[in-house]
Amino acid sequence: MAQEPDAKRPMTPRASSKAGEKMTPDTFTLVGAGDIVGCSNMSGAEATAKLIDSILGTVFAAGDLAYEDGTYEEFQKCYGPTWGRFKARTRPTPGNHEYISSAATGYFRYWDGQAGDPGKGYYSFDLGPWHIVVLNTNCGSKELGGCAEGSPQETWLKQDLAAHPSACTLAYGHHALFSSGLFPKHAEHPELRAFWQDLYEAHADLILAGHEHSYERFAPQNPEGNLDPEHGIREIVVGTGGRSHTPLGYAKPNSEVRDDKTYGVLELTLSPGKYLWQFIPIAGKTFRDSGEGTCHAQPAPPKN
Repeated sequence: MAQEPDAKRPMTPRASSKAGEKMTPDTFTLVGAGDIVGCSNMSGAEATAKLIDSILGTVFAAGDLAYEDGTYEEFQKCYGPTWGRFKARTRPTPGNHEYISSAATGYFRYWDGQAGDPGKGYYSFDLGPWHIVVLNTNCGSKELGGCAEGSPQETWLKQDLAAHPSACTLAYGHHALFSSGLFPKHAEHPELRAFWQDLYEAHADLILAGHEHSYERFAPQNPEGNLDPEHGIREIVVGTGGRSHTPLGYAKPNSEVRDDKTYGVLELTLSPGKYLWQFIPIAGKTFRDSGEGTCHAQPAPPKN
């Protein structure tokens, strides 16, 4: 079975921050962001953590979780008092700052078996009818072996997706293939195209990322960046966890909504055959984004 073993998988409460909304037993919440806490100023991370305090569900932490170097001490001192209070229900992925500290050893030590196999950092799990793939997008790490077709992670990804052919599929990692970030070499990562191709061929629905300290939602696209409303993958960049803001440049093709001045979290409501998203800003900010989509892999009708 391609899914990574996960001895410390947290329980997943099913709930939503939407007051009065009725949640069915097969509906799940996934909430989070990337680029979270800098030890020099923790106020942004404290503000986004307050949002998650009121949202039950699984937390995704999309890399660059503790600045500057992702050391174990920075995780303990800075991530711990903020987003660390959701540790038991968090499913993290590493960013490039985690790899500044000797191959992410501080990251893997802090998560203690909760972030996939040390040295890999990629794994998958299920939320009801949804299959969630957690990617390690630090393709330059010699321990990882790259992200190209035929690499260890790409081979695993193909096998993992093949083992879940009828699931609705969401993936997340730190870096994005598409972004309107001001500096393209930082913002866009073509080395991830093989992952996108595998996910596209498996009819995946959503890809989440961080790295750019801003929010940007793209229309469904194919791996070449062409608009594909019927089969495309919707990418949402949500590097808004509280570390800092970085500017966006001119909007790239298929960029639908973007903002580079607001910390907040992305809440996803995952149901059979569909999903809803909403970006929730920290207190005092007004930027929001919300919508819904239909899963490419529709569930089979119940048997009589």
